Amino acid sequence: MTSTPTGPAGYGELRAQLASLTTEAFRPELSEIDRLPTEEIARLMNDEDATVPTAVAAQLPRIAAAIDATAERMARGGRLIYAGAGTAGRLGVLDASECPPTFNTDPGDVVGLIAGGPTAVVTSIEGAEDRKDLAAADLDSLTLTADDTVVGVSASGRTPYAVGAVEHARARGALTIGLSCNADSALAAAAEHGIEVVVGPELLTGSTRLKAGTAQKLVLNMLSTITMIRLGKTYGNLMVDVRASNEKLRARSRRIVALATGASDEEIEAALAATDGEVKNAILALLGEVDGPTAARLLTESNGHLRAALANSRPSEA
Repeated sequence: MTSTPTGPAGYGELRAQLASLTTEAFRPELSEIDRLPTEEIARLMNDEDATVPTAVAAQLPRIAAAIDATAERMARGGRLIYAGAGTAGRLGVLDASECPPTFNTDPGDVVGLIAGGPTAVVTSIEGAEDRKDLAAADLDSLTLTADDTVVGVSASGRTPYAVGAVEHARARGALTIGLSCNADSALAAAAEHGIEVVVGPELLTGSTRLKAGTAQKLVLNMLSTITMIRLGKTYGNLMVDVRASNEKLRARSRRIVALATGASDEEIEAALAATDGEVKNAILALLGEVDGPTAARLLTESNGHLRAALANSRPSEA
């Protein structure tokens, strides 16, 4: 079990570690921010946030390499697993929870682990972040395989739960990615793919739910979205694997079929009826001029990639 050092000596060591982190740096020029007009504070905050995409851009080659490695494993049946504490953990849970309705993935395909368990999503259980053993136990409950990808997420890059998750996953043969917001972090060193988005000191000293949290959200968006593009979950920039689970998504499904095919409303309704409401299958039925069962077979043979299925539906034109 790993825990935070206690007592004057232990806390002194931890304070020294925090003082060395860019994300924890104090900014004396903002020491009287509470005395500024609200609009000026908002402008300062907006200016700070505007620097985050540039910091992310500096890591694009590393992000792309991590995505390609993840997609390769997920194509073999692996899972994408996020592990973090506090804000970082919540962002992982959020990204994972959005994949089923957006890309029609199984809830077990993209998983978010947060130190302290599901309760920590809405209630702070910050002490859990100091436990590497909790990360190992959480991952063991998922029965890791070599095709899985584990992404440790931590603004500081030193959070024991995130570092422990990456170390444990790597020892089990899984692909590992470390996402942090400080250079030369322990998390990046522990992972095969280290992504360090250095966003600089926060508007409020140490409040890494701000720029660091924004940076993590942007990178997690890329990891899941581009991986799903690589897995054939889109057709161009259309979400053809969307799960129509409510009225808005049912309307969106029909709009996506219309954009992809240019078909009339009557043709779209007929195609969706013939394919049990599956958007990708309906598009293939319309563009490939095949029936519902044939569309399903072609997509299965093409591992869900609509472009490949379309080519196979019209081999003479391929």
